[in-house]
Amino acid sequence: MLVPAAFLLVFFVLPVGTILLTGLRPEGRLDLAAVPAVLSDPVTLRVAWFTLWQAAASTVLTLLVGLPGAYVLARLSFRGRSALRAAITVPFVLPTVVVGSAFLALLGPRSPLNALLGGVLGEAAPTLDLRRTVTAILLAHVFFNYAVVVRTVGGLWSHLDPRLEEAARTLGASRWATFREVSWPLVRPAVAAAAAIVFLFTFTSFGVVLILGGPGRATLEVEIYRATVQLLDLPLASVLALLQLAAVTAALLVYGRLQKRATAQPLRSAATTARPPRTRGERAFLAVNLLVVAGLLLAPLLVLVERSLATGDGYGLDHYAALFGTQRSTVLAVAPFEAIRNSVLYGLAATSVALVVGGCAAVAASRPGRSGRLLDRALMLPLGTSAATVGFGFLLALARPPLDLRGSRLLIPAAQALIATPFVVRTLLPVLRSIDQRLRDAAATLGAAPRRVWREIDLPIVGRAVLAAAGFSFAIAVGEFGATVFLARGQTPTMPVAIFRLLGRPGVTNFGQAMAMSTILMLVTASAIALLDRLRVGQVGRF
Repeated sequence: MLVPAAFLLVFFVLPVGTILLTGLRPEGRLDLAAVPAVLSDPVTLRVAWFTLWQAAASTVLTLLVGLPGAYVLARLSFRGRSALRAAITVPFVLPTVVVGSAFLALLGPRSPLNALLGGVLGEAAPTLDLRRTVTAILLAHVFFNYAVVVRTVGGLWSHLDPRLEEAARTLGASRWATFREVSWPLVRPAVAAAAAIVFLFTFTSFGVVLILGGPGRATLEVEIYRATVQLLDLPLASVLALLQLAAVTAALLVYGRLQKRATAQPLRSAATTARPPRTRGERAFLAVNLLVVAGLLLAPLLVLVERSLATGDGYGLDHYAALFGTQRSTVLAVAPFEAIRNSVLYGLAATSVALVVGGCAAVAASRPGRSGRLLDRALMLPLGTSAATVGFGFLLALARPPLDLRGSRLLIPAAQALIATPFVVRTLLPVLRSIDQRLRDAAATLGAAPRRVWREIDLPIVGRAVLAAAGFSFAIAVGEFGATVFLARGQTPTMPVAIFRLLGRPGVTNFGQAMAMSTILMLVTASAIALLDRLRVGQVGRF
């Protein structure tokens, strides 16, 4: 328990606490004058309002698109349903930089959509360019969080007894009346939980807004980054971080109250509730949702790959070859290959740290006692704190005595491990709790030492979960952007940071290399998630 507690204290409590003190004590003594000045600034109010309404709009749109998909995957059986359920999870775990790059390629003037319009309408075809628009941000958020709604709501929907709906239909209720009076009250807690999660994710959106939004479309997260990196205004950044912490805390409290309102209800096995589509309307409903998945979820990724292969003379591997060349990039201070190598090394280091910290925490939380449960909840706090706030806190708290880590390469994997650790705990803890204590007691009664009990009983059961947690942690670490962009130096960029810098410079070569690196990053994270699904222990710890 000491290891995870010390890690949380040094790499979360200390940085976030330092931000609080910096905002409230700019000159070393308590001075709250900066707080009302910043909060009443028209720029702050505009940013806060944009952050709020775009998160609300993104949540509503995601629910409108995701709820039909949740019903289809929960209640209709069709060929390829399991593969489709796994595929829709990939966008959720993709790095935000990759998502931003994909929509930049899809909605830009050189996108296949414009090529298609030009082929159909000729010279009279309009040029579609949605970059730097709110529409692009909202579409990217729906793409990113579609899996949250489908998995959260569909997970409950697939276990509800369908005989309730069939009884209502037998009594003469229409489909809409059956949904309104029977299905909706039962799935409403899951819908509320999914809405709260999506709102939280979009409220703290950083990478997507930074790439797709213009100067007038910044969230609080983006404004913290600009105040720190571009304006060097630390008090402003601190007050904005305080404002965001307060908003995130309020959202988490609302989420907690919604979870308490959820009532227990009789559930059935998911395998017994799904059936093939029977009517023409159900088959059409299924077809429309498959088209939505293909258009919304697959099109951006396919365009990303297509743009990575597009060259001035057609298609080829020129951009990929440039990434692995030894020549220094015109944008990066090192060869692009160095960013790939840095990401892999940092990811492996962060995965190791997350497994040690998260493993110790999961073992402590699986045992009886209040302290283990408190540690489990405390380790969830970084998930409710923006990554930009964590990275900014690292700069303030860990760059001066007594813990001066300026220039240290430990900062980046430490920040990545802090964000990956909760996922390790969530993966290992249910498996550890599922082990029958009587097996351990029987082995001990037969004379096995505690170490042998662990090796012969616990390890074979939890081993697959450890590998799954490692894959998830690595995917999160290599794609982490919000905290890493604060900590990465010119000589040590990671792949997401390199992609962001390449996209920030004009030129076909820079854009092509950004697309190629985004494709590599997408394949790495998708492979890690595919490994996660293969190693999962039954339904335990399933997202």
